[in-house]
Amino acid sequence: MSTGLHPLPVPEDRCPFDLCDGSGFVVDDATNTASDCRCRAQRVSRARAKTLSGVIPRKYRGVSFDRPPVTEIAGPVTAAVRRFVNRIDENLDAGRGLWFFGSVGTGKTTLAMLVSRHALEAGRSVAIYSLPRLLAEIRTTFDDDRGNSYVDLLDRLTAVDLLHIDDVGAEKTSAWVLEQLYAIVNARYEDQRSVIITTNLERDDLAEQINERTVSRLEEMCEVLPLWGADARQQRHDARSA
Repeated sequence: MSTGLHPLPVPEDRCPFDLCDGSGFVVDDATNTASDCRCRAQRVSRARAKTLSGVIPRKYRGVSFDRPPVTEIAGPVTAAVRRFVNRIDENLDAGRGLWFFGSVGTGKTTLAMLVSRHALEAGRSVAIYSLPRLLAEIRTTFDDDRGNSYVDLLDRLTAVDLLHIDDVGAEKTSAWVLEQLYAIVNARYEDQRSVIITTNLERDDLAEQINERTVSRLEEMCEVLPLWGADARQQRHDARSA
């Protein structure tokens, strides 16, 4: 049975385009000069992302278009996600993303993890956070003795090919939260980097929670995919308890 996943990524020391020797540079022996290989930008992005959270949680490592819970999610939404991952390199290179919103337990995080898994399988750099965890990590940089630790983290969050943020709008709003979230989104917006977000809030409610200017940028960056219905987690719990 097909899982719909990309082949395993090539080793990091091998050029995925077979243009260089794995160094990230193409050498012209005739002129004794070197130029950047097509793979160099990806190598730099992966190196900068290594200290970020780029691991699919165990619960979502087996997600696939071919089995539940994805097969139980509304067809038009999964079709849109399939189109996105079928052109994952093109979409990430163009800075296009996805915005999943809807009620609790409808599969938003599952679909977002499926996209992130495809990106990782394609050899792209990915950072995966819930918004509360991301903000907690930012807070720790202010306790760091190094004066540039916050700027360094923001640079790495900007450079990663795909930034996946769950539960946007779940964090209690404060001026500090709004400032940090806007800084991250705006940096990626200006650098044309892809974002995936999940939220339980509709557009206007989210704008009230995290600020209109942040939502406006996310709207321009992402295709919005609504998910409505019963809480599938609760349904599975009820079925096991019956």
